[in-house]
Amino acid sequence: QVHLVESGGGLVQAGDSLRLSCVASGRAYHVGWFRQAPDKEREFVSGITSTGSQPFYADSVKCRFTISRDTAKNTVFLQMDSLKPEDTAIYSCGATEVASKKSRHLYDYWGQGIQVTVSS
Repeated sequence: QVHLVESGGGLVQAGDSLRLSCVASGRAYHVGWFRQAPDKEREFVSGITSTGSQPFYADSVKCRFTISRDTAKNTVFLQMDSLKPEDTAIYSCGATEVASKKSRHLYDYWGQGIQVTVSS
């Protein structure tokens, strides 16, 4: 079992930055960030392994978002730069035992989600 809690969302303007945090209780899992915009399916954003290596990204956020991990605190960060209105969504972190996967169906545990709104 693992419990995930996200923080750091909010309302920003286009071009601004935000840093999301995902604190996990229990043992370390591979973690992914996903987002869901209104009337759209939850989509993969970025992922990182339990050791903090091998980050990977969706093409839509590559070069703008950076994922990292503090293994001592079992916390995963998502630094989001150059935000665009189309990044507006509820962002959730998920935990999985299967490394480097983009499919939400492979994630077993989820946080409650946090709203990110980017105004134009």
